[in-house]
Amino acid sequence: MRTIKILLIFLILAGMGFAEEAAKKIYTATVDTDGIQRVKVSGGEYFFDPNYIILKVNVPVELVIRKEPTIVPHNIIINAPEAGIDIRENFGKNPKLIKFTPKKTGKYPFYCDKRFLFFKTHKEKGMEGMIEVIE
Repeated sequence: MRTIKILLIFLILAGMGFAEEAAKKIYTATVDTDGIQRVKVSGGEYFFDPNYIILKVNVPVELVIRKEPTIVPHNIIINAPEAGIDIRENFGKNPKLIKFTPKKTGKYPFYCDKRFLFFKTHKEKGMEGMIEVIE
């Protein structure tokens, strides 16, 4: 009976990890013929799509952000000036183009810090992601 309980707990924990991994939407940018990495990110009801972006270091990036149809305001914040990535932009009705060049390898979080009154921030509701800069 004890073995069955341990096995059940293991399966539940493994399933939780799988569900978390399934929610990760990964995008690996490629370098276009003009030498630019292009990424499109949409923001909606407490999500970014994609929410995990892989970029090459020292290659220019054109990041286009757009808001899904919703009345809830969103923004994107990436605070990594040491890596050449320092962004604070609101999502609008029309797509916005943000240009930068990542200067340092590493992982840099991004998130939405909007909130309504005293409720949780959108980041606390799961609206966050990661940029990974590789060689």
